[in-house]
Amino acid sequence: MSKGWIGVDLDGTLAYYENWISEEHIGEPIPLMVARVKQWLAEGRDVRIFTARVSHPESTEMTKAAIRGWCLVNLGAVIPITNVKDYDMIELWDDRAVQVEQNTGRAVGHSTRGL
Repeated sequence: MSKGWIGVDLDGTLAYYENWISEEHIGEPIPLMVARVKQWLAEGRDVRIFTARVSHPESTEMTKAAIRGWCLVNLGAVIPITNVKDYDMIELWDDRAVQVEQNTGRAVGHSTRGL
């Protein structure tokens, strides 16, 4: 049985992001989130980059190579990259997500974009 995996968004969550520059450009690491991911990795947890950057098939390999390089430099390891949720994902850390209480539709937090 899987212990599940933790999805971590790249742009704006793990790496600083203000606006799109290029597929190969990834912002500076966000220290608090990098430390959190490193701790999870040290605990043996399955952590994956969860990013829309790899949703375009024509740019996936170039983009994944840039993300792998960024991970190696900033996390000390290359971790899996995906844009697909599955039943084994136990949490998602993302600057755009709003948590919803299971089976109720009630927001746990609030929209940072006023929605």
